Order: sequence, then structure tokens, then C-alpha cells
Amino acid sequence: MPQFLIERNIPGAGNLGPDDLKAISQKSCGVLQGLGPEIQWVHSYVTQDQIHCIYRAPNAEMVREHARLGGFPADRVSEIRTIIDPTTAE
Repeated sequence: MPQFLIERNIPGAGNLGPDDLKAISQKSCGVLQGLGPEIQWVHSYVTQDQIHCIYRAPNAEMVREHARLGGFPADRVSEIRTIIDPTTAE
């Protein structure tokens, strides 16, 4: 299944506390349940003013629908073409 990188511009995201992050995660999981098993949240990285998420989904439209239903920004949705890491150099 395709994977997508979602960039969410959220000023001050790095200052969100554990309770805020828990509430956001619960909201996201609730929306995912409603959308069904075709879409999966893998994990997210929180920086000062953005949250970068990795999702598996059949298409970018489903990722955008998750964002719309959850009230989350999805400023950029990019399909991940391949993954490289240090072992790629071997």
C-alpha cells in the first residue's frame, strides 16, 4: 500500500503538552476508525511549528479526507516513492 508524508503547519506544535498530544491522537484514531482499515497512521514527528506524519492509504484523497474530518491541516501530502537509510550505501 502506498505511504504518504503529510506536512501539517501548526504554529507552536513543539510546545504542545502530553494532554494536548493525547487529545489530538485520540481524535485522529477516531476518524481513522470511521474511515476503515484502508488507512493507517504509522507515526508522526513533532517539530516547533509542524507535525510530519506518515500514513499508509490507497491514495492521497483518503489522507486529505482524514484531515478534513479531523479538522487537521494537511498543507502538503506527498507520496513516498522509496526509503533510503545508511544500509543503502552498502
